[in-house]
Amino acid sequence: MRSFDWVLYLLVFSAVVWTLFANEHNADAPESPPTVLESDGPTLPPPSILDEQILVQVDSPKDGIGTAFAVNNSGDWITARHVVEGCNSVGLLVAPDQYVPAASVRVDPDHDLALISTGRSPASVKLALNSTLRIGDEGYHVGYPQGRPGEVATKLLSRSKLITRGRRDGAEPILAWAEIGRTQGLTGTLGGISGGPVFDKDGGVRGVIVAESPRRGRIYTAAPSSIEAFLTSLDVSTVEGPHEAFTVNTYGPQSDNARRRLQVVKVACQVRP
Repeated sequence: MRSFDWVLYLLVFSAVVWTLFANEHNADAPESPPTVLESDGPTLPPPSILDEQILVQVDSPKDGIGTAFAVNNSGDWITARHVVEGCNSVGLLVAPDQYVPAASVRVDPDHDLALISTGRSPASVKLALNSTLRIGDEGYHVGYPQGRPGEVATKLLSRSKLITRGRRDGAEPILAWAEIGRTQGLTGTLGGISGGPVFDKDGGVRGVIVAESPRRGRIYTAAPSSIEAFLTSLDVSTVEGPHEAFTVNTYGPQSDNARRRLQVVKVACQVRP
């Protein structure tokens, strides 16, 4: 065989070996990160006349328990209107058997929202009212269901409309969340969690709990736009307080931390006969 043929074979062999090793090296290398991260789901569509309607009967006020959360350090707390409306006295639990009386309670005439003022609040939540809502977004509802500390994990499902009848009539946009988990041992109704916040996975508050449907495993919260309009109408300034990420595996401790910092507190309503 001529020397030229040997040289040609050697070059071909070297090219094949180089290709094999090059491909093996690239197979172990991580892929380039995508330029745009995919979301959990499509953007939540705007309110529509076709949205599901949730009917709630508003009866005469009576003694009860709810939840509230601080929006600044000046003693302003948001809760649901039906938690405090018609109460002769309202107090916030800040220590075992120690309630701070509300100096004032202002209700939203158009939405199931209310503002409790006490003059001081140790730590506020981080509001995330302007973040984009996507179907499938994680939600963590924190408060005092059945009067005890508890929390529920959910996924954002759709927009709905809350229709109130009885002591007052009204209609307002709300968000529907589907339950995917609860505090261990928490069964039955979530009564007492009304007025509490729903945190997103980054620890920002996206809504106020206003209703539930135990049979369907749904929790309903006031729309972010309603909360923002209510705070603006009262000229209430907000402060971003300490916050931490929530996950489906750790939302229990994160919820406990929010209660421990008194960002989320129990509300007691007393009605004189």
